[in-house]
Amino acid sequence: MMKSKTTRRSLLIAGTVALAMPALLGSPAQAVTPAEIKAKGKIVVGIQGDNPPWGFVTSAGKQDGLDADIATLFAKELGVQVEFVPLEVNNRIPALTTGRVDVLFATMAMLPERAKAVQFSKPYVANTIVFIGPKKDKITTNEDMGRYTIGVAKGAAQDTQVTKNAPASTTIRRYDGDAPSIQALVSGQVQAIGGNIFYMQRIEQARPGEFENKLEFQNLYNGACTRLGEKEINAAINTFIDKIKANGELQKVYDKWMKVPVHKFPDSLEGITFTAS
Repeated sequence: MMKSKTTRRSLLIAGTVALAMPALLGSPAQAVTPAEIKAKGKIVVGIQGDNPPWGFVTSAGKQDGLDADIATLFAKELGVQVEFVPLEVNNRIPALTTGRVDVLFATMAMLPERAKAVQFSKPYVANTIVFIGPKKDKITTNEDMGRYTIGVAKGAAQDTQVTKNAPASTTIRRYDGDAPSIQALVSGQVQAIGGNIFYMQRIEQARPGEFENKLEFQNLYNGACTRLGEKEINAAINTFIDKIKANGELQKVYDKWMKVPVHKFPDSLEGITFTAS
């Protein structure tokens, strides 16, 4: 009899703990709609905080950059203020899925594995993932990468591409973001890094004439990200992107930060949908 009571009590406790688990772990963020954003008068945007020219904080404490300009245009389209939340590479998707931010304009390369966790918009900018090494050295193949200690931003597209393309024995050091990986290169902690098309601007400022883009791994497109299933905000962003492509606003942003014509964007990408279902 005592054993039976103990068993029942254990089951009750286990059931109580199980019911409490969602509260302890945090429940999924509720859907955010354009109407709700307009009602609160602001949109909270996750953005990179130290990755110029995509997203960075000026000496005056203002969020700036290509993504900041696009997000500000979107807030204007909704008729609300924009509030920026600077994020590190690895914090971007968690900040969105837990409801810390409403949307990401955060140098989010459109990758199939990411599309399982977030909803991408149509692409609004293009990027290229590269390998940067000493200008004096001949680096023409992936095998050549094995001679170097390579830095990457942990969890970024360049981490994926360097890991995939470098010889298995290559020493790869992973840092918490773009700025720390660039600093590792210019300070001599690593001899080369995986980066994007804008890394060289920053490296040249610190150590002019010493490094250059050696290999190109992947051409990528960046999109805004919302939570899975958020149909209304996804549709609003896609309509906005179509509008700024057509009216020349996107070209103005390109002229300011990229100094090239707006890319021709694909109508689809394998493993990625631009429309929430």
